[in-house]
Amino acid sequence: MHGSCSLNSFSGFYFERVEQILGVWMMFLITLLSAFVLCGSQYSSDQCNWRGSGLTHESHARDVEQVYLRCAEGSLEWLYPTGAIIINLRPNLQSRPGRYLHACIKPRADSQGALLYVERAGELRPLLSEAEQAAGRVRCFSLREGALFVEASTLQDISKRITAFQYQLISTETPEDELYLPTAACRPCTDQEVLMALCTSDFAVRGSIQSVEEEHDEDRASAVVSLSRVYRQKSHLFVSGGGGRGRWTGRMKIPQVCGPRAGQSEFLFTGAVRFGEAWLECAPHYKDFIKLYRSALDSGTNPCHIDTD
Repeated sequence: MHGSCSLNSFSGFYFERVEQILGVWMMFLITLLSAFVLCGSQYSSDQCNWRGSGLTHESHARDVEQVYLRCAEGSLEWLYPTGAIIINLRPNLQSRPGRYLHACIKPRADSQGALLYVERAGELRPLLSEAEQAAGRVRCFSLREGALFVEASTLQDISKRITAFQYQLISTETPEDELYLPTAACRPCTDQEVLMALCTSDFAVRGSIQSVEEEHDEDRASAVVSLSRVYRQKSHLFVSGGGGRGRWTGRMKIPQVCGPRAGQSEFLFTGAVRFGEAWLECAPHYKDFIKLYRSALDSGTNPCHIDTD
């Protein structure tokens, strides 16, 4: 009886070990298969960035691959582009009622080999040509318009061609993002817009334009600014120094249509951070702003408080 029990115990132990070994091998095969599928589809593991190669379906040049990205910002790099890819932006954020979500695209300097469109129900609207990508144009579209369609150029030689860009999702009050429209009018902001910009913009600073530098982008100029006050800023856009105690300096993008030029006038500069750069939105003369702000302060209608001393 004792020997029988020992044999049964041994058999149970043996089969248990076999099950454990088989379980380990199954987990290994599942992991290996998942990695293979992931590499085959070329989706990024972090769901923010995608990197792939057109060589995976070079023999099927008309293939269209679906890509899903679920972050507020990220990047794409497509080596040796062939066929096309549809980029579906599904961010993990919700736009408040009355606001609109837009995707803004900034091409890398060496981006080439593909054309960018906005696609909806098979209809394509041009977004960025190869020439515009080379010039560093930034273009936006509403997510309501559709998905981003990236189509490889009809060239036989795809060697050394890479299509690459950054994307960023933004939320605006209007269906169109005027900040990036090349034809955006340089209109003065309303009093309410100025007061809200002071409170909600990515930066709000007081200062003047020192110089304006030309860039390849014909829509925007880069202005060097000297600041006497930084009320708020994100990403350390403006740094201390620049010609005097208590001064800050930095750069901001200003629409060419506004005719930016250096001068002694002081402004309240407000705007947004796009791709790590300061982009100007509202910029009233400081003397006009301070009258507006003090009037709102007296009537209790100012949406936020700043130290104007």
